[in-house]
Amino acid sequence: MHSMRIGWIGTGVMGRTMCGHLIEAGHHLFVHNRTRAKAEELLARGAKWCDTPRAVAERSQVVFTIVGYPRDVETVILGPEGVLAGAQAGAVLVDMTTSSPQLAVEIYEQAKAKGASSLDAPVSGGDVGAREATLAIMVGGDRQTFDGIMPLFQYLGRHIAHMGSPGAGQHTKMCNQILIAGTMIGVVESLLYARRNGMSMEAVIDVIGRGAASSWAINNLGPKIARGDFNPGFFIKHFVKDMGIALEQAARLNLSLPGLALANQFYIAAKAQGAENLGTQALFQILDRLNQRQEA
Repeated sequence: MHSMRIGWIGTGVMGRTMCGHLIEAGHHLFVHNRTRAKAEELLARGAKWCDTPRAVAERSQVVFTIVGYPRDVETVILGPEGVLAGAQAGAVLVDMTTSSPQLAVEIYEQAKAKGASSLDAPVSGGDVGAREATLAIMVGGDRQTFDGIMPLFQYLGRHIAHMGSPGAGQHTKMCNQILIAGTMIGVVESLLYARRNGMSMEAVIDVIGRGAASSWAINNLGPKIARGDFNPGFFIKHFVKDMGIALEQAARLNLSLPGLALANQFYIAAKAQGAENLGTQALFQILDRLNQRQEA
């Protein structure tokens, strides 16, 4: 794809490296973040700073957003200084935040009214996937818009799928998070069991990570647990947000998801104990603390 003017809003743990891939590909990047300091690395590499999301959109053909919460998405895109306030006819907005499917539909409709297009395109793969450009990208919106943006997606991920109409990307991400929520509980319980029995967590991961218990979580987050690395690739507080969206959507369908509801309580407990800004692998610390025995 020829060099394009691309906007990027959200330069956190994942957004910063994802944006970097587009700079490396030769595109002209215009960036905004709530905290400018988190964008300095990109500015040093040639990206241009914009003071508002609106200013980003005014200079860009395509605008990517990846922020924290649905309320942030609403402000950044639909607010008076948001992306749609500055978007030109023909522009494409790609929201990669894990957010509400209903909000994705609302953004699509408002963009269409301005002669612009939008895609909801949440991702999975964490900081490692963002850094290595191997993310799974699940996309909702018009197929023609998806096809047009595909060359840009290919700089960011390896598994990219058009899942259907507006909101379908977000619904797919909810399926992803429902599965991961329970899987992470299994990972931390398994590794705590191993440690309490005097076993090498690394050796256990090496064996069970190759068999029927294999998962991305055990093979990528398990080694972090073993070496005591609880820095965020994906924040616990954001996972709590994601589970809340999934449970809300399930309630709309009168759908019972008891496993997710139970896992959600554990994550909320971790957040309440001050682990909200740690990675999801820090659930291991919470479970370990819960099982501490009083010394005689």
